[in-house]
Amino acid sequence: MEAAAAGCDMFEEIVMAEERFHGEGYQEGYADGSHVGVVEGRRYGSLLGAKIGSEIGFYLGFALTWQCLFQKCTDEKNNKKIRALDYLIRMIQKFPYEDPTYDKLQEDLEKIRGKFKQVLAFQEMEERV
Repeated sequence: MEAAAAGCDMFEEIVMAEERFHGEGYQEGYADGSHVGVVEGRRYGSLLGAKIGSEIGFYLGFALTWQCLFQKCTDEKNNKKIRALDYLIRMIQKFPYEDPTYDKLQEDLEKIRGKFKQVLAFQEMEERV
């Protein structure tokens, strides 16, 4: 009887080996994939963050340069441009650089881009006149 039970257990181990190996392989693959996903996500996030930082830095440099140039001109036409530049600078200074979980990050970035385009349009209008 014991020989029959031992033979049955051995047969069951052979049959169940495929299922066990499949489960172990799945767990190993899942762990490896999770690790690779975290590494790739971190690299992509760093790259995207650097691009956004570079873009914001460009806008700030542009605004500060033109602000300095317009400080010498105090006529009414330039006051509107100075106010727009000041507002752009304030928007950039309030931008949450250290908080990647900020839920309105994209919305605020689009507002900064829009204000930059408005300031740029002021410059283009002056060149046409």
